[in-house]
Amino acid sequence: MGLEPGRLQFSWVSSAESIKFVDVVKEVTSVIKGLGPNTHFAEKPFEGVDKDLQTMGTE
Repeated sequence: MGLEPGRLQFSWVSSAESIKFVDVVKEVTSVIKGLGPNTHFAEKPFEGVDKDLQTMGTE
């Protein structure tokens, strides 16, 4: 799929565990920031989509 190890994480958090949710988000964010930019994908893989979005509604 092209994902580096650490960029995809799963965690079970109940809706009653708000503190755990905050901790998980902080940890995942820290790991992702530590990995830096994702180098496995092209810089602008959806260039055509951007152009389509810019012209949407002008027809």
